[in-house]
Amino acid sequence: MHLALNMPMELDDKVRGRELDRGNEVFQPVEKLLSSSLLSKNLKVRIYKTVIFPVVLYGCETWTLTLREEHRLRVFENKVLRKIFGAKRDEVTGEWRKLHNAELHTLYSSPDIIRNIKSRRLRWVGHVARMGESRNACRVLVGRPEEKRPLGRPRRRWEDNIKMDLREVGYEDRNWINLAQDRDRWRAYVRAAMNLWVP
Repeated sequence: MHLALNMPMELDDKVRGRELDRGNEVFQPVEKLLSSSLLSKNLKVRIYKTVIFPVVLYGCETWTLTLREEHRLRVFENKVLRKIFGAKRDEVTGEWRKLHNAELHTLYSSPDIIRNIKSRRLRWVGHVARMGESRNACRVLVGRPEEKRPLGRPRRRWEDNIKMDLREVGYEDRNWINLAQDRDRWRAYVRAAMNLWVP
């Protein structure tokens, strides 16, 4: 099967904005719980992962993310994590301060929101690549659009994100569609995408 995905499968920036809006709508009712001293940090993290996280990441397997959008998602997650872990007392000055992003990552000790998106995207595209060409999802993946691209700089395509995700975990070959047929090797790349830490 030959990959010829030229169609930009982008969601509009407003769509991801709506996902963040929905995430905020879910976050606000539980905000006091997440900052409460009566609950353990582990329980607060579980609330985040089971109540807020799925709402924000709904349909993320099909997203084409720009660096700006990745930044917005990280900012949202850091806001939630700062509520969960609270402030830190400075050892030198004795004053309370917000936790730095690296400190949040260490305390959270789970893959961040972007790692989850990349891993889910790779898992889903591997599943689609193994479908028969009679299936609509596979036809979209390997299809070639007939219309010409508009003038100007090409918009980032969904396939571009897949290739970037694979480069991050050490796969440089262009013909990744054949790699996806090997479930075990593909699963190893999906796991690597989940566990790779990028500051």
